[in-house]
Amino acid sequence: MLIRHAQPDANTDGAACAAIYAPFVQHTGVSFEDTPPDAAEFARRIERLAATHAFLVAEDERGVAGFAYGAPHRERAAYRWATEVSVYIDERAQRRGFGRALYGQLLPMLGRQGMWTALAGVALPNAASVALHEACGFEPIGVYHKIGFKLGRWFDVGWWELALQHGPGPPAG
Repeated sequence: MLIRHAQPDANTDGAACAAIYAPFVQHTGVSFEDTPPDAAEFARRIERLAATHAFLVAEDERGVAGFAYGAPHRERAAYRWATEVSVYIDERAQRRGFGRALYGQLLPMLGRQGMWTALAGVALPNAASVALHEACGFEPIGVYHKIGFKLGRWFDVGWWELALQHGPGPPAG
């Protein structure tokens, strides 16, 4: 398994990430998007998020098997020390340690970049994602009930947090 920074190229990492993500959009409530982004849009997302946070991919012998990224939590200035994180693993590679490996590199990287808190929103129910986040040290902090309507039903979103920095703060900058 190789973890590396995603390259903002629609023909390689953009296409691979779009292909991994599409089934989550089309067939599940895991993503609240209605239409899967194409390779070019995914390449733009990689470029945008990598510029301020991080966007990583995991590879195995068959190519890109998953990706994880950090993104701004909210736009207002006081939120700049918090990051939302997400991880998506190709169906063929699930339960093989890719999620933990990606977070194992992403979370310390975001901490070194000055992020203090990582937040993860999980559309419920999703036992695998809950287990992954809790195994990586995230703690549950609350649930938004009936926050997303997709596939003919309401979904709740649970929220988990992980401290990336410790101390009294405030951060410099």
